[in-house]
Amino acid sequence: MSSFLRRLAGIPWREIAGEARSRAFLFAQVLCAVHVVNAHVCSIALVRGPSMLPAMNLAGDVVVVDRVGARFGRVGPGDVVLLISPQNPRRMVSKRVLGMEGDTVTYLVNPGNSESSKTVVVPEGHVWVQGDNIYDSKDSREFGPVPYGLITGKIFCRVAKVT
Repeated sequence: MSSFLRRLAGIPWREIAGEARSRAFLFAQVLCAVHVVNAHVCSIALVRGPSMLPAMNLAGDVVVVDRVGARFGRVGPGDVVLLISPQNPRRMVSKRVLGMEGDTVTYLVNPGNSESSKTVVVPEGHVWVQGDNIYDSKDSREFGPVPYGLITGKIFCRVAKVT
């Protein structure tokens, strides 16, 4: 037993503990950097559902989201954005921006059943968003103009289709 204790005493425990502490600190720094980039610069999201057909796949698409452009107002008509749902703040939805503040937007009230249309002026600080599939999309036609602050990013690249 004394030889075992001598071997145990000969192990450089302080160096091992210092190396472990150093690696744990490096790992924590990497996690923080990944979080900051994901939350404020660029992130990856899964977009699925019928509202953006045919631009997005029904089963789902993996997309890259630019979070900087939306923060600095670089979103315009035609852009597909990721936003917090005005109806359910726990959900993120993707829609196409059709009008910015001050724009006049004319839309079909009930595209499947009638040809009646309505015209609105988008108020200051808001955007008008619609899904590409007007027959199966909950969008500004239902909940009105969306505050610009609900936009979390602009989708700029589709990476893969989910099958």
